[in-house]
Amino acid sequence: MAKNLPPLPFRIGVISDTHGYLDPRVPELFQGVNHILHAGDMGWASIVLELEDIAPTTAITGNTDEGLAFNETEEITLVGIKFLLHHIVDIHRMDRRLENRIRQKNPRVIVFGHTHQSCAEEHEGRLFFNSGYSGKPKYNQPRSVAILQIVGSEITYEFLAL
Repeated sequence: MAKNLPPLPFRIGVISDTHGYLDPRVPELFQGVNHILHAGDMGWASIVLELEDIAPTTAITGNTDEGLAFNETEEITLVGIKFLLHHIVDIHRMDRRLENRIRQKNPRVIVFGHTHQSCAEEHEGRLFFNSGYSGKPKYNQPRSVAILQIVGSEITYEFLAL
């Protein structure tokens, strides 16, 4: 007779603001993730191809990604949790179009970038999540990626310094 094992965590690598540079530590940090979310300012479409070598990847454009063949906003459901990706999100002064889309689509997690600062804030039952800046080192700016972990309906996260 098989024992009931606890559900395995579903792990999501979150990255943003690579600006054409994928840190060589990212494959190791994202080892074993089930999916990757790139929240814009890729720099080059080839960044997504490199991430695809690690795990299936959903990516959006950022304000510096003009001409790349990706959408400005993406919605994806992973293990029953709905995610919305959009590069520029001001949690405290939400753009009306984005606010309407969030209200219509009702995501549990909004993944964004642009600020170059990591963020995990709950607002009205939603997690607003930014993994931080992961591009080339500059001006002693902190650099990070993140792992979201889902078990059932519980979401936990960890920021990983680069």
